[in-house]
Amino acid sequence: MIRSEILARVFSRHGPPIAVLTAYDALTAQLALAGGADALLVGDSLGTTVQGHSDTHAVTLEQMCYHTEIVARCAGQTPVIADLPIGTYATPDQARNSARQLMEAGAWAVKFEGNPGGVAAALVAEGIPVMGHLGLLPQTTTSFKVHGRDAEEARRVLQDAVQLRDQGAFALVLECVPDALADSVQAYLDIPVIGIGAGRSPHGQVLVIYDLLQVPPRSRWPRFVPTRYPAGGDFLLGIIRTWVGEVRSGAYPQDGESYG
Repeated sequence: MIRSEILARVFSRHGPPIAVLTAYDALTAQLALAGGADALLVGDSLGTTVQGHSDTHAVTLEQMCYHTEIVARCAGQTPVIADLPIGTYATPDQARNSARQLMEAGAWAVKFEGNPGGVAAALVAEGIPVMGHLGLLPQTTTSFKVHGRDAEEARRVLQDAVQLRDQGAFALVLECVPDALADSVQAYLDIPVIGIGAGRSPHGQVLVIYDLLQVPPRSRWPRFVPTRYPAGGDFLLGIIRTWVGEVRSGAYPQDGESYG
């Protein structure tokens, strides 16, 4: 089956809800795949989760290509979507050049934030599948809060969603919006909406894999992170602390843990 057919099958509103996880390297890709994720998103969230920055602004196209290549190498027949980082899609021509590089690195599709004039249409015309991203836009927001509460903001989100659909986007990420707005967007579109902090109405959900695993441990998580699951960060931290303690006490290595 060719990639376009797989992409259409996975991102269908007629199938089961779609589970998407971010992946940045071989470890996160393999974990997400083993867990049954339907698609992998090489997110520019790697700026915060991998590089240790406070935002995604430092992420370059070259870095996105590097991480996309790694994830694609592990993904097999699972779709890989790659983010266009900030400053790489200001115009249709720039977007085409940037998206081509990500596709050459192994992406099946690209995602960008907002609705920059003519960009989605230009990429689709080039044969590059496009996933939109509306609501809270991490690349440019100055306030990490719920977006679309007031009527005008909600109207713009819905208008942009319809325009992206009309330009040929195959799916749309909707981040941190009220349930009612997500309901409206999902009702207007005939393409799947993938939510993150957008309630139950979207036909799929996406999470940063480190948020899902609660790694590293922290005292507060966004509301949409399911903290009712086991906290992977606490579990891993316990293993590390135990090993460090055994090294310091001389209990490690034990018999059978060295070559006699």
